[in-house]
Amino acid sequence: MTVIKRKTSEWLTGILNGLQHDRDFTLFLFVGVFTGIAGGIYSTTFNNYLNDVFKLSADARGLVELPREFPGMTIMFVLALLSFMGDVKIAVTGMLLAAIGLFGLGTLSPSFTAALVWTMIFSLGTHIFFPLTPSIGMHLSGKEQYGVRLGRYNAYNIFAALIGYAVVWCGFKYLGLTYRIAFVIASVFYVIAAFVLGRMKSIAPKKFRLKFILRKRYTLYYTLSLVNGARKQIFLTFAPWVLIQVFHLTPPLFAMLGVFIAILSIMTRTIVGNAIDRLGERFVLSAEGILLVFICLGYAFAENIASAGIAVIILSACYIIDNSMNAVEMARSTYVRKIVHKPEDVTSVLAAGTSFDHIIAMTIPFLGGMLWVSYGYKAVFLCAACIGLINLFLSAKIRIDKT
Repeated sequence: MTVIKRKTSEWLTGILNGLQHDRDFTLFLFVGVFTGIAGGIYSTTFNNYLNDVFKLSADARGLVELPREFPGMTIMFVLALLSFMGDVKIAVTGMLLAAIGLFGLGTLSPSFTAALVWTMIFSLGTHIFFPLTPSIGMHLSGKEQYGVRLGRYNAYNIFAALIGYAVVWCGFKYLGLTYRIAFVIASVFYVIAAFVLGRMKSIAPKKFRLKFILRKRYTLYYTLSLVNGARKQIFLTFAPWVLIQVFHLTPPLFAMLGVFIAILSIMTRTIVGNAIDRLGERFVLSAEGILLVFICLGYAFAENIASAGIAVIILSACYIIDNSMNAVEMARSTYVRKIVHKPEDVTSVLAAGTSFDHIIAMTIPFLGGMLWVSYGYKAVFLCAACIGLINLFLSAKIRIDKT
């Protein structure tokens, strides 16, 4: 509790000082706060919503990712069509689409088909502003501060997610909160985030020409994006599904795990940001690869080495550690920023990386679901461990020209 109180005090003091001396970046931090609350609510309820309302099997859960991740694959083309608006306005549009999608998911989903349509709209919105967020943050930072400033944004984002987790925990446990109301509340926070982002006065470039850039110097980044998409999608889809279907965790319990994730992430996001600036992207991404292998093995063998009660603790710990590692995504963004020929190419390369990420992300859940049904969930995570080894090998090849 002492850590939370101290961090809360630092958080509020930083916001008040920032409004006076660094207005645009402070507004950017507020965007992180409001999207953090919305994301906290969504992330702790969506999988339980699918399980409780539609009673999906593991292979059917994998199929959900096809329409959910399709917008990510097409994001290059979507951003190209919207590029005349400028990066901030495009991000605002994405947040509003995310709000519409969640509102529809909560209030206008009488069937599974309808729920998939609203999920696609929500996914389109989040995938629109996902590659723009680090780009906007780095535009508001000096080169020597990329890691620290993005780390600060992400720390505010995950700290605010605590509020979302609290809403889910208190709401479902004591107040009779429903999935419908939870999604509507999250949609409101996305609308607020869009409004705050739209209040920024100065950011360069106002507009950009988005283009698909295929150069040898970006091959490693695009390959890392493909591998990361495969690894990430296994965890996003099947890590919570194991806890729900095998160990029967409820939304309040996921909210409690979310609190542990947030507390750990407040520290790790700052640590990762500093490590990027001091030790470099190769060190950070290689460390992630090593840790991922052990997490995958934990998922695969927890039931074999411990009782059911201890196994669920081990799996929960793996879930917490994996989710607290999302900060490592900053290293891929700053790596791109350091290797591009021109600063205005950053958004294009990041968007292309997102598209490559989602090409593989669309197929992995389907294959993983079939693997689960045929051989059990342990086989899924053994495959994920192999992907982690590939990620480690590629990360070790990162080189950045200092000139």
